[in-house]
Amino acid sequence: MVGGVLLLLAVGSAIARPPPPQPWQSEIDRLVADDSAHPPPQHGVLFAGSSSIRMWTTLADDFPGVPVINRGFGGSVIADSTYYAGRIIVPYHPRLIVLYAGDNDIAEGDTPRQVIDEFKAFVARVRRELPDVAIAYVSIKPSLARASLWPRMRQANRGIERWACTQKDVTYVDVASRMLDAHGKPRPALFRADGLHMSREGYAIWIAALKPVLAHYGFETR
Repeated sequence: MVGGVLLLLAVGSAIARPPPPQPWQSEIDRLVADDSAHPPPQHGVLFAGSSSIRMWTTLADDFPGVPVINRGFGGSVIADSTYYAGRIIVPYHPRLIVLYAGDNDIAEGDTPRQVIDEFKAFVARVRRELPDVAIAYVSIKPSLARASLWPRMRQANRGIERWACTQKDVTYVDVASRMLDAHGKPRPALFRADGLHMSREGYAIWIAALKPVLAHYGFETR
């Protein structure tokens, strides 16, 4: 009898779904409500991920002539974008997704292998309904505030880069190397006072790195 109960518990735990990421529920609801009032463009470039995307408020000006959608939220991790993909990514049928996430994953204790696996899960999720969508992964950035975590972040970057090379229309976008000085340290001018979020100079590096990727998929800036 005890063995049967243990077996049932094991099976139950194997099929149980993880709880939804509740901290972002209200933010997701707001995004969806705003979309109902002001529908964003279809078949464009959708930027997804954590606060570095959410705080990128100049996307339309930085990529003039490109139909962009900003779907960054909170201080999210990769799994949050995966979980909410059906609400904030799939409905817009983007031709290209630009994802920045993984920074918070490492900060919350994930290993580089977990970050790599979470990115693979994100790709699988969005391609379940958007099989032809291209995906560009912006490398985890080095920052002043998280300098001690950089070795693990760099390891995650390298793993994602290697995997992306084996996939069709999955691009690894290296911004990290451009954000380091000659001594391999994060450049202070690229960050706001918190040492984590980027200044205008930091975003300029991302813009330069991403323009060729957008052009490759037919999104030329004016």
